[in-house]
Amino acid sequence: MTNPADDPYVTYRGLLFTVAYEILGSAADAEDVLQESWLRWDGVDRSRVRDPRAYLVRIVTRQAVNRLRALARRREDYVGEWLPEPLLTTPDVAEDVVLAESVSMAVLTVLETLGPTERAVFVLREVFDVPFAEIAGAVGKPPATVRQIARRARLHVAARRPRVRVSRAEQRRVLERFLAALRTGEVQDLLDVLAPDVVLIADGGGVVAAAAAPVHGAGPVAEVLAAAHRVPLATAAVLLNGAPAVRLDLAGEPAAVSLEPADGKVSRIYLVRNPHKLTRLDRPAPLTR
Repeated sequence: MTNPADDPYVTYRGLLFTVAYEILGSAADAEDVLQESWLRWDGVDRSRVRDPRAYLVRIVTRQAVNRLRALARRREDYVGEWLPEPLLTTPDVAEDVVLAESVSMAVLTVLETLGPTERAVFVLREVFDVPFAEIAGAVGKPPATVRQIARRARLHVAARRPRVRVSRAEQRRVLERFLAALRTGEVQDLLDVLAPDVVLIADGGGVVAAAAAPVHGAGPVAEVLAAAHRVPLATAAVLLNGAPAVRLDLAGEPAAVSLEPADGKVSRIYLVRNPHKLTRLDRPAPLTR
């Protein structure tokens, strides 16, 4: 009898989850895609599969693209700003520069501006270095067309992603200063760590209170953050999506804060308060390439 642990699906599950998550921006939807993909894989004649890894990535990509198309209307009707689901990650994710950047809140938010096919092509090519011929099979396009899509998607993302790459050490320093200011609740302390043109994007999903539109400027953002001290506040530094981040407890309600540093200050803040997106902060996600 074959050991289930030897099944290629089990072997590559972390990779498959990562592919689905990067295409969808949602761990819950990624898990659903993996379940659907398993059912398809379970019905395949394995003796006819020469490359299980490529075959499984193809199945997962197709299911993820289909699901992303189906979710389009739901995201259009979403209350307030929609942010990716934050994931607790291990230090090894942060050490893989390509993986850490690809699952960062900044890049995942940019990927939301791509269409489903463009997003899948970008993820497979830029993150996982999948050959164009294999991507073509996954998205149902000729290899020449996939090359064009990949080029357009790469230029699109490059024009919108953070222009300056910040070292992990600098990220930690900025996070520590931000945490110290947040714990005081003093507007001036917060102003000292915020860039003048900082932007705060909050996601409450219509479930909990959150700014319905992005908040621009150090003054308004500092006021929003200082208001957190109107309720009992607890903070903890964690690794989310491959980068130093903050886990909050606001009078018993969880929240996750990811930062985008620039020039030693905070240039962008991603604040997730939707409780449906905060169910995976106690166990590291199986992100891998």
